[in-house]
Formats: sequence, C-alpha cells, structure tokens
Amino acid sequence: MLSTIEQLEDIMTEPSEDLINDLKQIDGDILLLGVGGKMGPTMAKMIKRAIVKGGLSKRVIGVSRFSTGTLKEELEDFGIETISADLLNEAELQGLPDVKNIIYMAGNKFGTTGNEHFTWAMNAYLPGRVAAKYSNSRIVVFSTGNVYPLTNVLSGTCTEETPVNPVGEYAQSCLGRERVFTHFSRKNETPMLIFRLNYAIDLRYGVLLEIAKQVYEEKPIDLRMGHFNVIWQGDANEYAIRSLLHCDSPPQLLNVTGPETISTRWVAEEFAKRFGKKALFVYEEQPTALLNNAAKSHQMFGYPRVSLLQMLDWTAAWVESDGATHNKPTHFQEREGAF
Repeated sequence: MLSTIEQLEDIMTEPSEDLINDLKQIDGDILLLGVGGKMGPTMAKMIKRAIVKGGLSKRVIGVSRFSTGTLKEELEDFGIETISADLLNEAELQGLPDVKNIIYMAGNKFGTTGNEHFTWAMNAYLPGRVAAKYSNSRIVVFSTGNVYPLTNVLSGTCTEETPVNPVGEYAQSCLGRERVFTHFSRKNETPMLIFRLNYAIDLRYGVLLEIAKQVYEEKPIDLRMGHFNVIWQGDANEYAIRSLLHCDSPPQLLNVTGPETISTRWVAEEFAKRFGKKALFVYEEQPTALLNNAAKSHQMFGYPRVSLLQMLDWTAAWVESDGATHNKPTHFQEREGAF
C-alpha cells in the first residue's frame, strides 16, 4: 500500500513505454501553462522521467504564479525548468518562450460564485491571448465534462458527439474556453485537442477520497448525484501528454475518464467494508448525473493502468493512515453548477 507522498508520486509519475515511444515522435520542447494546479506537478515530473528514461533531449518547462509554497524549488530540483508569471499580465505572457508543444491547464473553478468576472477572464479571455501567442504550436487544452448536460443514467453517457449544454457559470465559461480556442485553431490552423476530463483521482483529493472520509467519519453521504466517473491522475496525465500527437485543426474533442459508471452508494459500501463501518446515506439517487463516455480515449491510449478497485484499496488505506490531503473538495454532488 502507499503510505507516503514520495511513494504516491513515484507511482503516479512512472512513465509507460507507450508514453516514452510517443514522446520520441513529438518534436520540440513541452510547456505546461498552469503547472501549479492539482495535476500539473505530477504531469511535469512524468514528462521529465519519460525524457530521461527515453534518452531524449527535450526540455519541460512549467509556468505558474508560484506565489506560495515550495513547488517552484521542488520542480527545479526534479530537473524541470520553471517560470513565474501571471498569465493575465500581457507583458509576462508575451515574455514566455516560444515552445512547440503546449499543455494548457490554467483556469478557475472554485470561488466562481461571487467572482464570476475573474472566472470568465481566466477561462474565456485568457485562452484567446494564449492561442494568439502560440499560434505556431500544438496545444492540448484542458476542459471538463461539465460542458455536458446531466444525462439519464439508464439511457447512456455523454460522448464527444453529445450536444453541450453547460449548467452554471463555471461550466459556461469552460465552454467559452473551448469556443475561443477553436476559433483561433480555425483562424490560424493551430493544431489542438480539447481534453474533457472528469474526475481525476489522487489519494490527496478527489471524489473517492471525499466519500471515503465521510464513511470513515460516519457522516451521511448525499446520494442525489448517484453516479460518477473517475480516472487515476497518473493515467489522465499520460493521456494528456500523449494527446500532443493527436492535435488537429479544427480541434479534436476527447472525453477522458475511467471506463465505469460508478454508483455512489456502491463505493460508500465498499469503503464501509474496508473500514468495518456502516455507510450512512441521505436523499435518494436522481435519475440523471454528470457522466462522461471515454471509449474514444481508451481506443487511442488503452484502458487506464490503475483499476477502480486498486484506487479504492489505496484510498481506504490512505484515509486510515491519516495521509496528507489538499483540502480541495470536488463538489461532485453539485447539480446546479454553482461552484
């Protein structure tokens, strides 16, 4: 079992042979915009490990404000170049180096309510500035399954062909991000891929951690969002990096998550068995949920390496050992789009 952050990150950043082989086909260096988020640090480390293991000469560069903490030093110690920049500052954005490959992870979600203007600036205005700056690069654009409507659990999940219908200003601004990047992809023939993700799992945060902690602390679990999808963060990171080979103009759309439609009730009961406790519930499952069909990404990259039951076992052990957490709730139960 994983008991330390060092063990967790070692597993999460281990590159597969498929990733190394794909990186060999990707010409140029890689720039991660928004590397300071939940996924950025482990993605940068995975790229660096793949570069070293593959004997490649690429640079990996992470851009963030780096306003607090020691992440900048941590990444540099790992051999990752860092640049401190506020992407909304035009001079700082234009001062970034020209790099062939961009993974765009900048954005704002939590705290949107009451601060909607900033969320729209980050999620819909900034993409246009970045797309203009990097018109000659290829860009993987992080987006979210929140751009889809809630769908009936019995009649199927949302594929890339499902018409978007975002609920709430956060999800609307994310669709704005997609539309603005798509405009510049068409205008400048910039190859892009829009990476619609939900939900990545790290033992320090995520849907499984939240449910596990509620069961462990014997708190009732809200069942109204009765089903969801998850994918191990290491697998999501690998898919994002390998997506650089699949950028196109106009952008390719790609749903990214695990293969299962997961029952909230079932997960809670699985944790209860592991903890020797009883799962407590409030409300009832609603007929609709936010569900993402990622069959296309599995065809492109293979099924995730880390299974759902493995994630449950690791998460349960992490909670029992009082492992470190980010204290960043996903609010996956939110049905009205208010973040």
